[in-house]
Amino acid sequence: MDMIDTSKSKKLIGVFDSGIGGLTVLKEITRLLPTENTVYLGDTARVPYGSKSKETVERYAVEDAKFLVRHNIKLLVTACNTASAYAIARLENEFDIPVIGVIKPGAMAAVAATRVNRVGIIGTEGTIKSSAYCTAIKFINPAVSTFVQACPLFVPLVEEGWAEDEIAAIIAARYLEDLKKSGIDTLVLGCTHYPLLKKTISAIMGDGVMLVDSAASTAVEVKRILSDQGLLNNGDGGEVVRKFFVTDSPERFYVVGRRFFGEGLNQAELAFLE
Repeated sequence: MDMIDTSKSKKLIGVFDSGIGGLTVLKEITRLLPTENTVYLGDTARVPYGSKSKETVERYAVEDAKFLVRHNIKLLVTACNTASAYAIARLENEFDIPVIGVIKPGAMAAVAATRVNRVGIIGTEGTIKSSAYCTAIKFINPAVSTFVQACPLFVPLVEEGWAEDEIAAIIAARYLEDLKKSGIDTLVLGCTHYPLLKKTISAIMGDGVMLVDSAASTAVEVKRILSDQGLLNNGDGGEVVRKFFVTDSPERFYVVGRRFFGEGLNQAELAFLE
């Protein structure tokens, strides 16, 4: 049995997103791996990524990753669907640590869940335009048909705290109208904000449609990779590190972010990217 390098295992898991939504991914990681040390970066000064070009998203993702790498991380999680769609290959080429996005784990979960080989995907304009989920799903199982819908208003609704408001229900009904008619039995929540809309979306789509949250699938993949590489931190009774950084408005991040992560979110520090 290989010896575990405890110095490496105690390194942090780095997680970045264009803003606050990636906290849903971090929450699942810390729930599944409570003894792991983590550092989170929300690029709140440049949010959203979903409406920006591939070239711009790649550049932002590399800058975010470089910041986290300076914090001595052992694994990088791109907890942003748009960055996962556009920048994973670039990040894998530039950094010598494991890099995980949210799209592949979400696609695998969707293929495993569907019984009729009809999967819907909702996300930001950038994620939908990239066709990344469709491509990943088709690669896993070419027999699966995919149906997509961009839902750009979902993000501001969630950040305003209106995820279960009647306004959210009206907007969701409009966005999901065609998907409901398409005969899907599985719907991928292709944006890290969307898990907070589960009740609203489920009420419209009905009990026959399984909602796939890629955050949970990503956490499972993080655990698998760390285990395979002997990098799991089993804990030694010491205090677990939870660091939070943002590129703008730490106060707003703290207030809104607690809706996503819970009371474990402490005050964020301001990050300066190079």
